[in-house]
Amino acid sequence: MTSPHSLRASWIATLVAAALAVASPIATGITGIAGAGPVSPTPRAVLTAGEADAFGDGLGSGTASSDQTPEPDIAVPSAPKPAEPSGDLVVRIPRDLAVRARPTATAKVVGTMPSGSKYYDVAIAAWVEQVSPDGRWGRVEIPYVWPRKHGWIALRGLTRHTTNVQVQVDLSEHRITVTKFDRVLFGMPAATGAAASPTPVGEYFVTDRIAFSGGSLGTFAFGISGIQPRLPAGWSGGNQLAIHGTNDPSSIGRSASAGCLRVSERSLDRLKPLLQLGTPVIVAA
Repeated sequence: MTSPHSLRASWIATLVAAALAVASPIATGITGIAGAGPVSPTPRAVLTAGEADAFGDGLGSGTASSDQTPEPDIAVPSAPKPAEPSGDLVVRIPRDLAVRARPTATAKVVGTMPSGSKYYDVAIAAWVEQVSPDGRWGRVEIPYVWPRKHGWIALRGLTRHTTNVQVQVDLSEHRITVTKFDRVLFGMPAATGAAASPTPVGEYFVTDRIAFSGGSLGTFAFGISGIQPRLPAGWSGGNQLAIHGTNDPSSIGRSASAGCLRVSERSLDRLKPLLQLGTPVIVAA
């Protein structure tokens, strides 16, 4: 027979067990939220130097949490482009232009830049040797005058282009050298002015490209902007300087002409594709 004390103890044990059964899920839930300590936040993706983040196309490829605002793309400047070769400025002359002593509209007029060449009236394309600091004026050599004279023309409204081809004439060597981008393309022997009619030195430019059927000028001539002030006695031709062919190839390489530069037909064929109107021709002693 069970005693009253035993019944009381059993009843208490039952109550305690029931209480523990009810409390146990709550305790377990509490342990699952906070009992394991602080929760680490989801780590943000980190890109090391050299990865695509600098250009914006690497963002979002890692494990950044959704509440993070994406960083803006970083604008990276493009690498500078290589400088273009400047070349020599050439301008078309649509009408006769006043040439002034200084680069200003009030300066004295010292000459005229013609719109057409001396004998064939080819439209002039003039070599501009220097541009004023404000870009409004160009320094030119006035064609077909002696003594040689420079001045300034207004550049506004003139059609422009550049050339990287130059012709350099060495009178002492009887030689013509053609350069492009300041590099020698080729050279050729030439007849130059005789002792009584030396080729005048100067900074000229091509004003004519004229084909001929042969004779003393060969099959082609490049008229230039200079003239011969010392023509031979009895000369009946014109006084404009030129680079042209010849019917006397034995004269090439000697001081034999009235002032022009004579070259072979083969040399003319090499010059034709390169010497356009306005191409600089620099004659040195």
